Amino acid sequence: MTSRMASSDLKENTEAEEMILTGGLKSLLPHVLRRIIRCNRISISNTSGMAEGYKQANVIILHKSLADDFEEFCHANDGPLPLLHRSKPGDWKCSSLSSDSDIRTDCLQYRIYEHGACTGSLKSLKEYSEQLKDMTAVPCYSVSTFCCNLVVTMRPIPESKLEAAVLATSELKEAHGAPVHIGHPGLLGIQDLSKPDYGDPVHLHPGDVPVFWACGVTGVEAVINCRAPLAFTHSPGCMFITDLKNDNVTVRSSRKVPQVHCISQDPLHYSIVSAEAVRKIKTLETLIGIDPGDRGIIHLHRQGELLKACLAISHARSVLITTGFPTHFTYEPPEENDGPPGALAIAAILQALEKEVAIVTDQRAMNLNRKIIEEAVQLGILKRPVPLLSYQREGADSALTFLCENGNPRRPRFDHLIAIERAGMAADGNYYNARKVNIKHLVDPIDELFLAGKTIPGVTTTGVGDGGNELGMGKVKDAVKKHIKNGDVIACDVEADFTIVAGVSNWGGYAIACALYILSTCELHDRYLRKAVGFPQLSKKMVWLAALPSVTKEEKLLKTLVRHGIRSGKTASLEMEVDGLPFYNTHSLMIEKLLQEAHQ
Repeated sequence: MTSRMASSDLKENTEAEEMILTGGLKSLLPHVLRRIIRCNRISISNTSGMAEGYKQANVIILHKSLADDFEEFCHANDGPLPLLHRSKPGDWKCSSLSSDSDIRTDCLQYRIYEHGACTGSLKSLKEYSEQLKDMTAVPCYSVSTFCCNLVVTMRPIPESKLEAAVLATSELKEAHGAPVHIGHPGLLGIQDLSKPDYGDPVHLHPGDVPVFWACGVTGVEAVINCRAPLAFTHSPGCMFITDLKNDNVTVRSSRKVPQVHCISQDPLHYSIVSAEAVRKIKTLETLIGIDPGDRGIIHLHRQGELLKACLAISHARSVLITTGFPTHFTYEPPEENDGPPGALAIAAILQALEKEVAIVTDQRAMNLNRKIIEEAVQLGILKRPVPLLSYQREGADSALTFLCENGNPRRPRFDHLIAIERAGMAADGNYYNARKVNIKHLVDPIDELFLAGKTIPGVTTTGVGDGGNELGMGKVKDAVKKHIKNGDVIACDVEADFTIVAGVSNWGGYAIACALYILSTCELHDRYLRKAVGFPQLSKKMVWLAALPSVTKEEKLLKTLVRHGIRSGKTASLEMEVDGLPFYNTHSLMIEKLLQEAHQ
């Protein structure tokens, strides 16, 4: 029996060596490769590309006293560490993964760790390719003594094939699933792709985009940080080849089909979201795009801007909002009631999403806005007061100093700036209302923050408007000059990265809030945001839902604004109307439609 087995092994190994010499590694069956590795009969440096179509596994061998905690650590970070098998003490067979295997011998090489330090490597544990892998600055979810940062694998993918790469991997959850980052490595805390923490550098060709997948070497880092007296792992690239096929792809529903969208060019950054979430957000964009005032804004629309803006906001850590259009220059206060409700709706959802948010406005309106914010908290619109800031030009670098810590562009205080119904500077340096009246004396130069933001890598901007003279509308100024009354004079000259045009600017704010809710409840986007570490955030869905605008909340807020003397934009009326349109059956109906689309 032993003699026949040996003869059979020798025959299979000889045939395998012939195939290797002719480049047939990828077509070998897993059990053949394991026997070759076990017998150490051929020199192979790594298992990349071998046994095509079969899963390859990382290996961690720990003392049984640590096993429960490590299993929990894997479940808590299942992107880099999808757990395929946990053996019992002394069981080396891994029978759920393969037949005729021995985990002590069937990896090309192993590493020994003592008290967190690698003390050597072995071909076998009985005696005692490789893509670029980098350590990120993204912390894994810690469990007991197991804690580390995420390790990722990078592959260069041609831009035209990004979506195909995401589609191909998104359902392979036991092989790390979809990418956790697409774009500039610096956004992961990786400083230099030419100096990987593991393996050799991989070079990008023109047109390639760096794409990063969660990597099982994360488990090795957890073992190192655990500082166990003794542990063993596979050497990076020397994987355990299983008999499991990579064919467990389930049929995707529309809500799980991933799409890839570019949200920044400097630094290059893409995001992932489901087709269903995209459809909903595009419906929101259509809903707010009507023109009840018949002002010609249909000519200003840029399709898909709401989606891209909200994807960028969802990735932001800290958001700065500005609003305030003092169109009623003969009244005190001169503000209109379009803008503040939309700004507070955005602030409310950002608070619920646990992002930092602040509002910057005109110095002369600070006390008024402070009172409005305080009452918004009392009304349950805001969870807590929003910090209120003012900006004044005090030198050539004033905007940079305001936006960045110590004026350092590498340390921005805000990742995203949003202007909603904010008076915008025209080409001649003045600020005009719709009737061509110059109101520059009432407006602080907050435009400078948006201009400076475009020079700071990692800072993106959004402008929301309904007439073309609002901050951020410079992106559509040619259309404003052509199609909007007085557009040749009043058109804002300052661009935002994303321009959201709505029939009433408040509607744009409500749509942003609803779109952020849709993105937050999208499983694909949630996983991408948290880099496949930690647990899904969907348990917070009811908190997010409660933060959305509602007819009741907006009715109370509008009454508060009217009580403070803030008037309708078109008529200067102190009634329940915005831009000359009645709140009831116009604005209230729009709010209901947006909410229905958000959480249907």
